[in-house]
Amino acid sequence: MHIEFRHLRTIQAIHEAGGLARAAETMNITQSALSHQVKGLEDQAGVELFVRRSKPLKLSPAGLRLLKLAQQVLPQLEAAQAEFMGLRAGSTGRMHIAIECHACFEWLFPVLEQFRKSWPDVDVDIRPGLAFDALPALLREEVDLVVSSDPEDLPGVKFVELFDYKAVFVASSTHPLAQEPFVEAADFRGETLITYPVERTRLDVFSQLLIPAKVEPLAIRQVELTAVILLLVASNRGVSVLPDWVVREVKYSNDYVTRPLTENGITRRLYAAVREDDLDKPFMSKLLGLAGEEARKLQRA
Repeated sequence: MHIEFRHLRTIQAIHEAGGLARAAETMNITQSALSHQVKGLEDQAGVELFVRRSKPLKLSPAGLRLLKLAQQVLPQLEAAQAEFMGLRAGSTGRMHIAIECHACFEWLFPVLEQFRKSWPDVDVDIRPGLAFDALPALLREEVDLVVSSDPEDLPGVKFVELFDYKAVFVASSTHPLAQEPFVEAADFRGETLITYPVERTRLDVFSQLLIPAKVEPLAIRQVELTAVILLLVASNRGVSVLPDWVVREVKYSNDYVTRPLTENGITRRLYAAVREDDLDKPFMSKLLGLAGEEARKLQRA
């Protein structure tokens, strides 16, 4: 027996309408065509699907079995069709984000909160890209966007500029270096440097300052949370280097000072790495637009 979706729709329509004439009208076909379709289905099944002597028309036990199947299958089919239409229209999809910048969680959450309200049907997930190779995962389509400050020349991947930021030195207001207009690599030799728990090459203070100068801090203390880093710094347990957007409120506190790294400062650029084929998706454009708006807020703060 070969059952098609149209057969299931026919059984359901006749059951709901209570007769062939009404069902044909709702299905926008002739009653003769509907009768022919039912007869063909009954010939395949080898049993009657309706008790024709009843008014309104009732389903036979075999017909009720098909009705039960229709009630199970058709809603799933309609949901799948709606999902595919949403994908074509760009209203639904997947946005799995990997972050290669530990402090970026604090910057990204306000963006995602706004995005969620505009695109509730997009599946959003965040993965810490520091725990795996995020850019290869982007190429394998395991994630859809990577926040990174280290652009690479990758086929099929576009690095969209988000914003520039400065890596700034943070210390207690009573720290000796608080009196200096800026700090240099050599100043870290006698200091406990408090960092996020990631490898050195992914930290601006190392990649942009200490490694090129071949300077090693006195000690390194790794801390997961920004708030705890600032608490330890305020207690004179060490110094840190953080993005300027993270410490934008610290500069108004009497407990801390922020200073440039080197006389000219160290400026970095944050990017969103996206597969080129995904750039035209409406929800991707929306997310990148919201990211730009948040970036402008950070720069004005």
